[in-house]
Amino acid sequence: MRVLLSCFSVVKFSPGRIVKFLIIKKTLDKLKKCAIIINVRNRKEIEIMDKRISYKLVIDTETCPINKDVDGVFPSNMWTYDVGWAVVDKRGKVYRTRSFVNADIFCGEKELMRSAYYAKKIPQYWEDIKSGKRTLTSFAKIRKTLFADIKEYGITEIYAHNMRFDYGTLNVTQRWITKSASRFFFPYGIEICDTLKMARDVLGNMPTYKAFCERNNYLTKNGACRFTAEIIYRFISGKNDFVEEHTGLADVLIEKEILAYCYRQHKKMRRHLWK
Repeated sequence: MRVLLSCFSVVKFSPGRIVKFLIIKKTLDKLKKCAIIINVRNRKEIEIMDKRISYKLVIDTETCPINKDVDGVFPSNMWTYDVGWAVVDKRGKVYRTRSFVNADIFCGEKELMRSAYYAKKIPQYWEDIKSGKRTLTSFAKIRKTLFADIKEYGITEIYAHNMRFDYGTLNVTQRWITKSASRFFFPYGIEICDTLKMARDVLGNMPTYKAFCERNNYLTKNGACRFTAEIIYRFISGKNDFVEEHTGLADVLIEKEILAYCYRQHKKMRRHLWK
């Protein structure tokens, strides 16, 4: 079906239909054609997907310790109770967000939840669940939704800041819940990427970032610059009083800004966790 749509076109279809268009955009010198999928979710909303865009998924988790007597924070000793993600492009534009609370841990392991680092936020989680801001569901349904979003947007890369931790805790949670029938949370073959590695390669070579860290004492005990998501976001946003919320989706929305900032610099950088 070939249709010419203006920027102000209003299109109505019955709910649930997937309608494919060939959109023709007229420029000064030529016609540009691009395949676009319009996903009709309800009578008031349509979602336009430009298949030319390389969509990426940024994910973040919040966790509670399996053994609360273990010193330190290790992914092997953590279960995931909060999972948030956003579908974005490399400029940081958001196309979809998700915010889930894992009922298997949040409700099924209440004793362990009391020892979570951010246990004081539990009442706020319940308020958010009641208001619809977060969805309380099983870990299996969270994973199923992730797979569906990846397929719908043709995503080949998943990002997190310090992905080693998120990758580890998601797999540990997946193996415990399925009794190791399924050992990996992410789909096979997806590229696992880390904005922490990107930031170290990009910001780590910027004199302005080094001066910023020295001025604010954002340094390790050895005098090196720190690269936490909170500190990096303070630098790129100019908001030096910013405090990270430490909930899944909220943290994703600052981590996607780190991703976008690194891409904008057009510098050589590592992205993949295992390379």
